[in-house]
Amino acid sequence: MGTIQLLLLLSMNTFLLAFGIDNVENYTWHLQQAPQLLNRRTTTIEPPRFEAKTKLLFNSTCGIECQKKLPLPTVSDLQNYLSYETVYSNGTRTMTEVNIKESDLKNEFEFAKSDGRSRRRTKRQVFGLDSRFSISNKHFITSYPFNTAVKISTGCTGILVSRKHVLTAAHCIHDGKDYVKGAKRLRVGFLKMRTKGGGKRRGAKRNKRSAKGKPRFQWSRVVRTQVPKGWFKGVANDIAVDYDYAVLELKRPQKHKYMEIGISPPVQNMPSNRIHFSGFDNDVPGNLVYRFCTVSDESSDLLYQYCDAQPGASGSGIYIRLKEPEQRAWKRKIIGVFSGHQWVDVSGSQQDYNVAVRITPLKYAQICFWIHGNYADCRDG
Repeated sequence: MGTIQLLLLLSMNTFLLAFGIDNVENYTWHLQQAPQLLNRRTTTIEPPRFEAKTKLLFNSTCGIECQKKLPLPTVSDLQNYLSYETVYSNGTRTMTEVNIKESDLKNEFEFAKSDGRSRRRTKRQVFGLDSRFSISNKHFITSYPFNTAVKISTGCTGILVSRKHVLTAAHCIHDGKDYVKGAKRLRVGFLKMRTKGGGKRRGAKRNKRSAKGKPRFQWSRVVRTQVPKGWFKGVANDIAVDYDYAVLELKRPQKHKYMEIGISPPVQNMPSNRIHFSGFDNDVPGNLVYRFCTVSDESSDLLYQYCDAQPGASGSGIYIRLKEPEQRAWKRKIIGVFSGHQWVDVSGSQQDYNVAVRITPLKYAQICFWIHGNYADCRDG
């Protein structure tokens, strides 16, 4: 879809909210005191091998129907799942164990259950008419919120969550057993408009055929990655996908605006039950693709939806737009990470879904701590 259609769509969404077609009073960021994950012990472990292959599609044996039947994790379980690995650019790797207060669990599993009925899907990843918007206009590429989307050098997408940190999917850098080969020299690409000189690089010949004004990636090195232990094989088992997120720290801070993270509200408290995200889908190389869609089902940790997407979009930041408390302003926040297309065992048969990992209070506390390094900046989610 083109620029004109996108402008009309964004204008229509603003009109619907402004004139009360959606009840705006129900759509406010309700700040709550975030829990604390206290670091108990950090130990140095052997360096990673970086031998795994990047997989942009993978199976999940336990979907939402399955997870609804599972017992809630205990404090001990969550402490194990939310312990985390840190890998530095020099190859050093550490494991940090965390403590959780039992009183902090009261808000973790209070998400409403969707009563939406599942619909049978007949196509993979793009369901029926492709509703994605390719963002090629200079005004959009360099403007918020689209300029917060970044390309991960392993083939995924991520989103800028501070001037030096990127949120993405764990499977983009780790297959559950080992870090992928490309994670050894991990980089993050920011889409920029070409200069009049064509973006000539040192030691490279200028491509005379490159058109002026076309976007290109400007790459930044990653100096630290952090992944929750729940993603690793044999730890959380069937619910490993619930921990498919990671944070990458960049060598240098970025100058443009980033998007803050927030605690995911129940789907019924999202305007039109709708989520948004932008990613670098593999079928349109070098282009940023925006889409939005309605969430069809949810669990405490997952969002199932019909957003059209292709491999490469995994790791995108899922965001919504709600009103700031006691203000007229609306604000976008990231409330999940797009895990991607998955085959799930439902009633003994395999069905395909597009799945996102939602940011729960405990995950918010962890990701926020990875970004800021203290809990003073992470009190309100």
